[in-house]
Amino acid sequence: MFGRPSSKPIKVEVFAKTDLGRTRDHNEDCFLVADLSRREASLQPAVRAHEVGERGSLFVVADGMGGAAAGELASQMATDSIYQQMVRAWGTEREVTAQRFAYRLKEAVEVANEQIHAYAATHPEVRGMGTTTTAVGVLADHFFLTQVGDSRAYLIRNGEAVQLTRDQSLMQRLVEAGELTEEEAARSERRNIILQALGPDARVKVDLTHQEVRRGDILVLCSDGLSGTVKKEEIAAVATRERDLQAACDKLIALANERGGPDNITVVLARFDGEGLRPPEPNAEMGYQVYPLIDTETSTEPVPVYRGSPAPEPAARNRRRMIVLFVIAAAAAVALYLVNRSQ
Repeated sequence: MFGRPSSKPIKVEVFAKTDLGRTRDHNEDCFLVADLSRREASLQPAVRAHEVGERGSLFVVADGMGGAAAGELASQMATDSIYQQMVRAWGTEREVTAQRFAYRLKEAVEVANEQIHAYAATHPEVRGMGTTTTAVGVLADHFFLTQVGDSRAYLIRNGEAVQLTRDQSLMQRLVEAGELTEEEAARSERRNIILQALGPDARVKVDLTHQEVRRGDILVLCSDGLSGTVKKEEIAAVATRERDLQAACDKLIALANERGGPDNITVVLARFDGEGLRPPEPNAEMGYQVYPLIDTETSTEPVPVYRGSPAPEPAARNRRRMIVLFVIAAAAAVALYLVNRSQ
């Protein structure tokens, strides 16, 4: 059962850090760590180690774009808006269930998009600004993940890292269509082209997924300043080996900077424990899993993945190639649109 209630405690230790990197002149990344039950967002000791209460916990990473101070403003607005909306709407929700929690989290991201878009429309100096957003809510024994853009969430269990989110990027679509390998996508000059962000458009399609939490799990949220330079296996090794989460964040950021620090670097690490969580099991499902909203809510349809499936017939292959070409053209148009609006 999603987000099953438990009378036994679920404990979380968390730390987060953001860094300028080696090549940027200002930091457009932002993060947020919050205990929603106590309505406190900070890195104070009471939040850095707390029990997951009835209203859950919230972790957000946002990577802004838009030039000048626009990206920095967009990422700050995203984290603030998501938190404030969760406090206002979820904090007063009478139906304290996994369905309502997931709905309110998705709604909060959509509200953040509307606010950023509306602000940019009335302030020409920041028109076109936007931000990626990976926001994870924890309720009882479940993560609920919302994704817009290419920041990431990983789950580390028994020393192994699995990506929980899917990048909303051109390269990810080509990988899923079987046109590129992950290694080729990572080396591509087009790897930074994203298909969605909060702010540039009035509406946004939020990807909503979930994952059961097990005892000893480590949740990692990061901007592409980390994931673009440090492999997930390396992230898992540092986070598993280093008991102190602050030291682990420092080491991961140092590693990204040693490799050139081409972008701002942000990481959130959260370790879960307590009698309210089941122990890890060898065959427990891990990875990208769409969360099924019901009633009036709908979830994002998963993108078809051709890898591992039987080879398509010629007509299907042609349709697939047409889809890929359409995606490339659309992504190029979006990228040009964002560049023009940010100038």
